[in-house]
Parts: sequence; C-alpha cells; structure tokens
Amino acid sequence: MSLTLSNLTSTPGSRHRRLRVGRGRSSGKGKTSGKGHKGQMSRTGHKRKPTFEGGQMRLVRRMPKRGFTGRKDRYIAVNVGALGRFEDGAVVDLEALCAARLAHRGPGVRGVKVLGSGELARKLTVKAQAFSASAKARIEAAGGACEIVPYA
Repeated sequence: MSLTLSNLTSTPGSRHRRLRVGRGRSSGKGKTSGKGHKGQMSRTGHKRKPTFEGGQMRLVRRMPKRGFTGRKDRYIAVNVGALGRFEDGAVVDLEALCAARLAHRGPGVRGVKVLGSGELARKLTVKAQAFSASAKARIEAAGGACEIVPYA
C-alpha cells in the first residue's frame, strides 16, 4: 500500500488533547487548576528566575569567581581555494576580500586568517593578519607573496 494524503494517519498515542484546566472537579484540574492555594506561583504574571532558591543566596552567587577571561582575537577564516576568484597578479587585502564577500568587518573581528584548504594556481600578493603554514606554502608555491599586516 502506498502512502498518499488520503491515508495519512498519526502514530497511535502521539497526539494528545490539550488539558483544559479550571473546568470542574471531575476534570482533575478544577478550582485552583493545579496551582495550589495562594502564593507567588498561584498568581498570574509571576516571574521567577530559573536560579531562584526562595530567597536563599543562589548557587551561582555562592560559587567563587576564578581565573581570567581575556579578550580572544577572532579571525575570519578564508581558504586558499577561495582566492582563485581573484585575477593573476592582484593584491588581495581586507578591502578586496570584503568586496568579494569572503570577509567582513564587525565587533570582535580582529582580521583575516588565510588557511591552506584548496588549490591556488594564480600568482597573488596576499595581505592578511595571519597565515597558516600550509596556506603560506601554497601561496608561495604558486609564485605569490604573503604579507602580515596589522588590523586597521
């Protein structure tokens, strides 16, 4: 038997009726609708943080703060294979990469790192903030040059 729109059915037990609270005693969730009597949780609009412990000092505040989290420089990765779209003898810098939509400027971005994945058959002068060893080897093997420049 093939499956068509006319004979689609859900798995037995996978669909449940929505529980209608506050609809009488026999429903099992009548009167207080499973919220108990009085208190913050019985009121509408109650908001409580997931870490709230009834007024006790929360665990997240009791734990000691340790270590140091320094600024992490985030580089945008560009593979050598993607540089094949530039013409032979071109100078590939951050502006050229942004124009080609291979990189972008933004908060936390500290520049471009060229990685060695892919092949390069064109002679390019690549100016970036960082190069992997394999990327540098592939660019120079194609007759190009690698220049490390500071992020502007």
